Amino acid sequence: MINNVTLVGHLTRDPELKYTANGTATATFSLAVNRNFTNQSGEREADFINCVIWRKPAETLANYAHKGTLIGVTGRIQTRNYENQQRQRVYVTEVVVKDFQLLEKKSSESQSNYNAPEQHSNDFQANNHANNTPFEGSNLDISDDLPF
Repeated sequence: MINNVTLVGHLTRDPELKYTANGTATATFSLAVNRNFTNQSGEREADFINCVIWRKPAETLANYAHKGTLIGVTGRIQTRNYENQQRQRVYVTEVVVKDFQLLEKKSSESQSNYNAPEQHSNDFQANNHANNTPFEGSNLDISDDLPF
């Protein structure tokens, strides 16, 4: 079975970071993902997709992303249900995020106001491979015998 999701969108609100009773971090957020077409009025519509992320990635997302941030996520779709206070069955479908990537640079204004601990900042920069190319400055010899 395959259950893979890849989304790119803007956060509709700041991630809501919480901790379970045993101390596991979890964050919930919603992504606004534009549709690939416009409606009859010529306007582009969006889907608002609920997401949840766990453990260290949840803390990292809550520290570095805020409402309006463009991010890419990968994960899986999950459905669950529960009984609310009115004894009605409520069904929830959400994306359980495995990994995410910030897709835009911080503005100079937000960088000057950013006071995160240096260790987290360096860890984030070391893991952000968007501007690093492993072949920069080297010549690659690719033969014409490629199978595709």
